[in-house]
Amino acid sequence: MSASLSNDQMLSMLDWLQAMGVDAFVDDVPCDWLERGQTPPGEGYAWPNRPVASSPANRPAGASSVARPAAAPARPRAATPIGASDAEAGARKIARQADSLEALEAALKQFDGCGLKSTATNLCFYRGAPKADVMFIGEAPGRDEDLEGKPFVGRAGKLLDKMLAAIGLDETHVHITNIVYWRPPGNRTPTPQEALACRPFLERQIELVAPKMIVAVGGAAAKEVLGVSEGIMRLRGKWREVSVGNATLPAIATLHPAYLLRTPAAKRLAWLDLLQIRSRL
Repeated sequence: MSASLSNDQMLSMLDWLQAMGVDAFVDDVPCDWLERGQTPPGEGYAWPNRPVASSPANRPAGASSVARPAAAPARPRAATPIGASDAEAGARKIARQADSLEALEAALKQFDGCGLKSTATNLCFYRGAPKADVMFIGEAPGRDEDLEGKPFVGRAGKLLDKMLAAIGLDETHVHITNIVYWRPPGNRTPTPQEALACRPFLERQIELVAPKMIVAVGGAAAKEVLGVSEGIMRLRGKWREVSVGNATLPAIATLHPAYLLRTPAAKRLAWLDLLQIRSRL
């Protein structure tokens, strides 16, 4: 960043970056990627303020007098997650051994089969009642959830709380979680492999909570929980059955609060879904 910029200009640029979704640093040293020229990321490069010594004595005959970039020291890499099928098999074995939510959370903290863990700040297991008649399952943690370590605590979570209050429910009556337990980078949708790795833990969580019904919140959660491929507008508001362990539970999909914040006109559809949930209770 140019030193000629005023404080107000720099603050304005930071505000713009935040508005564009930049909410975390990915390196401890700022880098001007334009200075790299044609050198791709991942290869060694000598930055202008880190000159590399070069002299005729150590240059081959006919070589250019321009110093060649020195190889950058290797940076530690996050552990590579195991394959999706192996991850699911390992997760299923671990999850079955958990006889309580506390044991399941401890197992998740030790589980390395989901690549999201290496880029997230915190595990987001659940919030609400450990035993509840209604279990809400969303898509994935976002920035606020990643920082706090609980699902649905940001703007979308606050709207979900208001939706629950409208039908006489609160945290003491419901159990809230996601299909994956760590925030995907950039708040992207979890991949099928990431959801598959977390699936055994989610199934065991449902067994331990023992809800009377499941509410899938948003399209990604609905597809994963209900095992279908239709879009959320086709899925929402219709009761289906899902089998988890030895139990068969009624399940319904509804619109994600984040979508409702972007599309307020859709709140009437979510309200119809909430009325169905209240009637079923």
